[in-house]
Amino acid sequence: MSDATFYQTIEKPSYAEYKDRGSRFMAHAYPVQTVEECKQLLQQLKKEHPKAVHHCFAYRLGWDETLFRVSDDGEPSGTAGRPILGQIDSKELTNVLVMVVRYFGGTLLGVPGLIQAYKSATAMALQLIPVVQKPIEIVYQLQFDYTRMNEVMMIVKQCSCTVLEQQMQLFCLLRIGIPKARLDEVLHRLKEIRNIEVSQVKKSNR
Repeated sequence: MSDATFYQTIEKPSYAEYKDRGSRFMAHAYPVQTVEECKQLLQQLKKEHPKAVHHCFAYRLGWDETLFRVSDDGEPSGTAGRPILGQIDSKELTNVLVMVVRYFGGTLLGVPGLIQAYKSATAMALQLIPVVQKPIEIVYQLQFDYTRMNEVMMIVKQCSCTVLEQQMQLFCLLRIGIPKARLDEVLHRLKEIRNIEVSQVKKSNR
């Protein structure tokens, strides 16, 4: 696990268009959290642009930045997905998907031309939106008696934790994202509460 306590991402979608010799490269950038979310957005864009010749994309997920995927979607290998990912990485972003839709203009651009086009379209889309810093969160599950609710929620609120899931009955289950920078503090305070079970949820990249 790295020492970083924050990661950089975008907060809202962006769009930019790049043209070269009749071909149009339409770049759509999105903030994302999961692979499933990426798949849904990609399917949605393909439906919106059924006549485009290529739907190329790249995404990087997780605050440790190890999860990524690139697709050239029929373009020569390495001319689309990698240049798109290169722009995401050059801005040190994660939890970002960029899909570039290409409408062919009748003139072949060659490998250098394609790399430049996909790189430029992506760079333009990412330049239009501010980069934001978000705290890295480690996900924990809490189980406790309903009578402890106020104590637990006070810690969650005071320490800027994110409530991801909650089941409130006589016996409560709460899944929270704890800011990495405050993890020791939060765990120490939770353990001072009687009759509470605290366990880390694996694969907690957020």
